[in-house]
Amino acid sequence: MPQLSVAIISFNEEKNIKECLESVKWADEIILVDSFSSDSTIEIAKNYTNKIIQRKWSGFSEQKTFALENTSNEWVLSVDSDERVTPELQNEIKKILSSEPSLDGYFIPRRNFFLGREIKNCGWYPDYQMRLFKKSKTKVDSRKVHEGFLVSGNTGRLASPFIHYTHNSLHITFKKINEYSTLEAEELYLQKKAGALNIILNPFAAFLSHYFHRKGYKEGIHGLMVSLLHAATKMLTYMKMWDLQNREKTVK
Repeated sequence: MPQLSVAIISFNEEKNIKECLESVKWADEIILVDSFSSDSTIEIAKNYTNKIIQRKWSGFSEQKTFALENTSNEWVLSVDSDERVTPELQNEIKKILSSEPSLDGYFIPRRNFFLGREIKNCGWYPDYQMRLFKKSKTKVDSRKVHEGFLVSGNTGRLASPFIHYTHNSLHITFKKINEYSTLEAEELYLQKKAGALNIILNPFAAFLSHYFHRKGYKEGIHGLMVSLLHAATKMLTYMKMWDLQNREKTVK
């Protein structure tokens, strides 16, 4: 069976990294690229791998590219610190690799949790992510946020999921919304116009899409909050886009 490398990036993930690494300790190699964590992330990780590289943060895409470049094996599984590989996914990956796979990459579904509840609506499931792939066929796209792996070859889908604990508290969620909306605004402000109507209508449309079209109402108050948070993200993105465009006009 081909050997498997697991690639992970981290920064101050002491609350997540143990369970993440515990779920992938069966792999042949674990590469952790850490952005100089100031908590106990590194001390915890040393119990699972001796291949820890500390590197100044240069963006999601750049960090994941660096992690990929430092893996030793042709087959790579990319895992985020707040994700867990289920036993079912572990077994499916082993089965795929042992059968001399004809495909070059596999999308893996994710079970996403919000404040302790799995969200199956709001467009949150199956949330397929390209995460298992041949290193020689793969690169990371250059997006500032929501970056992904691009495989130049034939791809398929696995049935077994990751577990994704990305929203364990509203404090963390609000922090992520602020960070991600900034990155998205920086990525889009030269491509799209951001005016008053965008700031009003786009968040409203995002809420309607997630709450009604994607059936967020079926999740109760959790679905309501998820839909409102999608709307808030969209609102902040367009407000920041407008700010960047306005600053550029002022400079000119």
